[in-house]
Amino acid sequence: MMQVAPLGEQLREWRTRRRMSQMDLALDTDISTRHLSFIETGRSKPSAAMLQRIADCLEVPHRARNALLLAAGYAPDYQERPLDSPEMAGMKAIIEHVLKGHEPYPALAVDRHWNMVAANDAIAILIEQVSPALLAPPVNVLRIALHPDGLAPQIVNYGLWRAHILHRLDLQIEASADAGLIALRAEIAAYPGPANDNGDGPLSSIAVPLLLDTIAGQISFVSTVTIFGTPVDITLSELAIEAFFPADAESAALLQRLAGR
Repeated sequence: MMQVAPLGEQLREWRTRRRMSQMDLALDTDISTRHLSFIETGRSKPSAAMLQRIADCLEVPHRARNALLLAAGYAPDYQERPLDSPEMAGMKAIIEHVLKGHEPYPALAVDRHWNMVAANDAIAILIEQVSPALLAPPVNVLRIALHPDGLAPQIVNYGLWRAHILHRLDLQIEASADAGLIALRAEIAAYPGPANDNGDGPLSSIAVPLLLDTIAGQISFVSTVTIFGTPVDITLSELAIEAFFPADAESAALLQRLAGR
């Protein structure tokens, strides 16, 4: 049976993470500060509806909400079904359709730990020089991006791209408190950079380009991340699609040519 921390301990941790006092949270959830204090000390048990109201205010992710419900003695509200399960066949087909429709530009779907669960054929341009060891399942796209045997030697603006990835991970960790993301960040932050790396540099732009030296020539990408939100399924709520777009006309023409279009 899965071990979960006491409810009060979990709530205090999330409240602290969201930088909210008991009074702030009580006001936002329309309960008394005294009642909230009793819940956090274990002297009072909230209803499932009240617990969901508190979780909404604290923006607790679905996976962590299940832990709150279990700690309070309730059944979990959110299912977790593998993407390759029969129940998810329709959604898997939609994801594959979206990825295919992005060609000739690379696009991939990842889980909450940035392990690749699907990709289109155009992803080949990103992994053609990556060590086979990094392409053995589970394939972690952030590990590939920064590992010395991955994309790192090809990335012209490695320092800026590294800072962008670590910043993105920091935001996810702040939001989710996910132990797997914390471990992944520690791992990739420790990778040595290329010999010509000039350091991280400032993150001065919302859209950080990826400048990549490929066998076919230099390509400049920008990427977007799309999150699947659903009130009932953990797998979909944690799934993301990262789509790469050419950042200039030359890169677009090269990618079109490589695809034979």
